[in-house]
Amino acid sequence: MSTAQSARATARRAADSPMLDRLARVGLACRGVLYALIGVLAIQIALSGGAGEQADKGGAITTVAELPFGAVLLWVMVVGFAALALWQASEALFGHQEVIDRVEAVIRTAVYVLIFVTLLTVLLAGRAASEDEKSQDVTGKLLDLPAGQWIVGAIGLGIIALGVHWLRQGVTKKFREELNLGQMSARARSVMEKLGLAGYVARGAIAGLAGIFVVQAAITHDKDKAGGIDATLRAFAETPAGPWLLVAVAVGLMLFAGYCFGESRWRRT
Repeated sequence: MSTAQSARATARRAADSPMLDRLARVGLACRGVLYALIGVLAIQIALSGGAGEQADKGGAITTVAELPFGAVLLWVMVVGFAALALWQASEALFGHQEVIDRVEAVIRTAVYVLIFVTLLTVLLAGRAASEDEKSQDVTGKLLDLPAGQWIVGAIGLGIIALGVHWLRQGVTKKFREELNLGQMSARARSVMEKLGLAGYVARGAIAGLAGIFVVQAAITHDKDKAGGIDATLRAFAETPAGPWLLVAVAVGLMLFAGYCFGESRWRRT
């Protein structure tokens, strides 16, 4: 066996280890905590007319840090999201899936790594930077590249495509393929289906609108048009439906948090 094959086999065994499985399930529960807090922060923004903490992962993590024993909870989340990143990286490398599933695994790996870094930043520096500012900084750097507008536009279209994919997963309940349905009671399956439907539709709507903003940034060559989760959620409150659309999306995120908690028990890893 060559060195490369040996390294690949070692990585595969590590990915299949019971310890990584348990830690990844802790990470899924931690993901649920973040989505629940983002939903709560979004509702606060809707009811207060736009005031309040950032309704994004950075704001949620900062909220956790302010709780009693917040630092302990954050260290648990550091371990959990590190495990999620390793698990999704193994899915991207070794998983026998459709191309879209591998691409989604790569995206999830990148997101979990960013959350891991944000958690460490809050633990060491006390507060996370705004995700809106991060998105605008990255967009600005990309726009300055040769063919930067095309690159940013392609990224925006990719985010829109991801949103459509999540909407499709929710409406068709394709997410059930990721669950150990045989271990679930009929009631548990019914509850998870409802939570997954609402959650994936909410996530799809957010991703779709965020992608539209990125495309607008590409067309206008204006990095300020792009934004993170917080800016996207606030935009829902500026539609003709007013803050109630933001409340509906926020409730969807909290329902997805419930789905994440169920995943921590029944997800196939």
